[in-house]
Amino acid sequence: MDQITVARTRTRAGSLLFGNRFRTFTGEASDTDTDPLETAGTNTAGINLHYDIPLNELELDEETALTEQRYLQRRWHANYHEAAIYLQEGENNVKFDTHPTSKKALPAYLVVHTSWFYTLDLLASLLLMALAVCEAPAVSIFQAPVWIHGSLELLGLIIISLELLMKLQWLGLRKFLSHKRTLIKAITLMIMLAEAVTVLVRQTNHFRVTRALRPIFLIDTHYCGGVRRFVRQILQSVPPIIDMLVLLLFFMAIFSILGYYLFHDIPGNIYFAKIQDSIVSLFVLMTTANFPDVMMPAYHDTPWSATFFISYLIIELYFLMNLVLAVVYDTFTGMEKTKFCKLLQHKRSGCVHAFKLLISRQSSTGISIRHFIGLMKYYRPHKRRRDIYLTFKSLNQSKTGFLSMEEFYDIYNFAALSWQVKKEKDHWLDSACGPCSQIGQGIHWLVTWKWFDYFINTVIAGNGVWLIYETIMFSNDPYYAEWASHTQWVSVVFVCLYSIEVVLKVLGLGPRDYFTNGWNVFDFLVTVAAVVGCFTELVTNKFSLAIVIRPIRLLRIFRLKARYRDVFGTLFVLLPRLFSAGIVLLIVYYFFAVIGMECFSSADLKDCCVGTPVEAFYSTANDSLYYYYLNTFDNILMSGVTLFELTVVNNWFIIMEGHAYSTTEWSRIYFMIFYLVTMVVMTIVVAFILEAFLFRIQCRRKMSMDTFEGRLITFYQHSVHRRM
Repeated sequence: MDQITVARTRTRAGSLLFGNRFRTFTGEASDTDTDPLETAGTNTAGINLHYDIPLNELELDEETALTEQRYLQRRWHANYHEAAIYLQEGENNVKFDTHPTSKKALPAYLVVHTSWFYTLDLLASLLLMALAVCEAPAVSIFQAPVWIHGSLELLGLIIISLELLMKLQWLGLRKFLSHKRTLIKAITLMIMLAEAVTVLVRQTNHFRVTRALRPIFLIDTHYCGGVRRFVRQILQSVPPIIDMLVLLLFFMAIFSILGYYLFHDIPGNIYFAKIQDSIVSLFVLMTTANFPDVMMPAYHDTPWSATFFISYLIIELYFLMNLVLAVVYDTFTGMEKTKFCKLLQHKRSGCVHAFKLLISRQSSTGISIRHFIGLMKYYRPHKRRRDIYLTFKSLNQSKTGFLSMEEFYDIYNFAALSWQVKKEKDHWLDSACGPCSQIGQGIHWLVTWKWFDYFINTVIAGNGVWLIYETIMFSNDPYYAEWASHTQWVSVVFVCLYSIEVVLKVLGLGPRDYFTNGWNVFDFLVTVAAVVGCFTELVTNKFSLAIVIRPIRLLRIFRLKARYRDVFGTLFVLLPRLFSAGIVLLIVYYFFAVIGMECFSSADLKDCCVGTPVEAFYSTANDSLYYYYLNTFDNILMSGVTLFELTVVNNWFIIMEGHAYSTTEWSRIYFMIFYLVTMVVMTIVVAFILEAFLFRIQCRRKMSMDTFEGRLITFYQHSVHRRM
């Protein structure tokens, strides 16, 4: 046993964290009093040596050799597990300083990094945000007693607390406090817990503007990595944007002072009566929402005053605002390139850490197929053995049987691939009897014939023209509805042609090939909806909303032009990132909605603003057509609608003025800040879309369209959601 002890100590001394972590799984005790982790010192090498050396070279008896073999197998499995964790940290852009450093930290790390815990954390975060619909001011149908929504809030906070406590266990206090995102989350959690307990004890709600911070928990969840990336890009874009906003506000202040001295003494000119009125008026003018109303009193007094407003708009709107877009775009593209380089470098660092754990003394320059299979059991546990073998063969370009460091760098790209056996048959009906096979080949030739597509596109265009004509006649001729009841057969003909096309393509291409094409799936769903709508209309003799779906098929015509294909292709490719951008916008809305509810939920806008220019917009008289008194912050849903109207900008100042007259003039700051924040976010979204289109156009110049689309879609599907 002395030989075994010496061999084990020597082997453990060169390992990383998992060098003694196998004892956590097996419960074995150490044969020496020396802690292998202390013996190893820092995590500098992860090379295990003995498993690849033949047992007869150890000169051990049969029983001792068998025990040693079992020990080394456990050590290799521990190394496989740690190597998989390093790859996952590199893939998810998790800093390696959060890597667990002891066997005590491992259980908490493994629990937190499981799919069920990710889901639990996400559900807890969504629950906390959803409580806004039942907390005062609540949506009437969802209103709940304080003890119910207070208890639910406490439950969600406890779940998030468990995640932070386990994170504290494997990070340690120093790393926990040095991790900025975790520290912010912990501080927010403590504030939320104190408020939740206070609400439950008092059994009543109080002024809780801190509810606006609940999205912090959602942003920190595992599934919102793209959202974190987008938020980080917004924050990184803030410094240059602030510089431009300072310049923007500087010129606005100059024009505000100048406008006050020029126009404050004009009778009836309420836009420049005070210096604060001048500032507010020119801020709104920057958005063009009050133009030319703000100019007309001064223009009536002297036509030369128009030069003031024209100069202001040229400088502020057409020069500085576009300069803001240019600065944001330049900052965004620079951050994209820098971020991509850092992500690539981080992934390679993960590969380096994993590589050191997978090589042995006999193959110190490469990873064997046996160790690669062991790695994939932890890194991709659901991957089939055949796919693992083919992944190894694809990575091993040198065909040496061992993966070098350079070859192992590509594991992130190849690990997501899967293989299928290539069918030797040309058509899915070839195995059928002779006539069926010939008919299937004939249908295949027909549906792949270019004139077949031309005919279908002509039918779609004709259906669109007929639908437009029918709609125009129906809306203008009161007697057309009776006559149209006799022309339902036209719609039936078009639907039948669409159905025949679907059947022919399914038979000609085969179900698998047909339904794996996105455009074909789109055609199938729209055709089914049209058939259902047509039958509904015939049976009930009433207009069916499903018929309206038919014109959507006109989108297929855009496939005929390459530029239109770029538009729709880019749209589908960008959906994951656009989804992240949409979530960021919703978070911004939630933040401002909660603040708006706390500040303005008690404001009564009906018949307010008497004697002001916006009085008519809030009138409840029968002849009023504006209904602006509905734009309130009475609950989270109405607040969202109000904020969306502010985002559109048109007449947004009327909503601002209504709340300013009903509460306090200082409330205008809230609406101005919301406009600036949404402007920044939307500008970054525009910059992102522009960059994506430029990237697509540049790539199309270097490769064919089909090859490009396939590679690009594969790249985004396999890697874009893992950039965080």
